[in-house]
Amino acid sequence: MRIGELAKRAGTSTRTLRYYESRGLLAARRTGNGYRDYDEDDLRLLRQIRTLQDFGFDLEETRPFVDCLRAGHPAGDSCPASLAVYRSKLDELDELIGQLASVREQVARQLAAAEASAAESIAAATVAGGEPPAPRCEMTG
Repeated sequence: MRIGELAKRAGTSTRTLRYYESRGLLAARRTGNGYRDYDEDDLRLLRQIRTLQDFGFDLEETRPFVDCLRAGHPAGDSCPASLAVYRSKLDELDELIGQLASVREQVARQLAAAEASAAESIAAATVAGGEPPAPRCEMTG
């Protein structure tokens, strides 16, 4: 199949395919008239790359999976190098999850403190017999 058909079937652009080719992830064969020619194996490679990128893998991290498929394995993740990339990505994700959990805890503490402070202000004004103060945003004055 030609580059336009491959791009359409893979859900990407011809420009992206040329970029993958320049990075050595996709190898085009040439027809007698110079057109790029691809087959179903190339489509399988592209689908593997796209799936991994959807999971947050950068392009270079997809290389072991592509190499595994090119070596004739039935799946891109059936080689030791691919499994090592999976492990590395999981470690990276676990670290990010930890960082996000820490930020979430900080935001929750700030919210609780802000709500308690606002409730105290309203209670103090009400006990003094006045109207609760109008809400005031420190950012806008």
